[in-house]
Amino acid sequence: MMTVDYPLLARQLAALLDSRDWLTNSAQTAAFLMQELPELNWAGFYLQREPETLCLGPFQGKPACHPIPFSKGVCGAAARTRQTQRIDDVHAVADHIACDTASNAELVVPILAGDRLWGVPDLDSPRRGRFSADDQAGIEALVAVFVERTELALPA
Repeated sequence: MMTVDYPLLARQLAALLDSRDWLTNSAQTAAFLMQELPELNWAGFYLQREPETLCLGPFQGKPACHPIPFSKGVCGAAARTRQTQRIDDVHAVADHIACDTASNAELVVPILAGDRLWGVPDLDSPRRGRFSADDQAGIEALVAVFVERTELALPA
């Protein structure tokens, strides 16, 4: 497996996100992650636009599941617990939502706007065990760049 230079990617992402607009920045971030991180088959955002529900946002990859209740799946767990979910084998998760049967590993990071969940970036990989602790820390740092460079208000 190749080593990812997350500090370099953080600088590149900060330069890319030259708008404060959440829609532009989430679209750019999803495309950037899909392009720059190896062994992904889906990268995108789910947004909390309804109570206890994640709604599909900008993404790269195959068409995706929508909506996702907080009570189900890896994205739901990240939303519910407000903690990053790093899953080596999604098929071992009882309530996993299989949008793409080729996905085997998943990393989901919650994004908070004040005390409210804004949404989650979701990364899927066809390779079991794709995301290490170093990947988690690096991707959380990229998410922090997104948050810093983005106005997180959503339209009503």
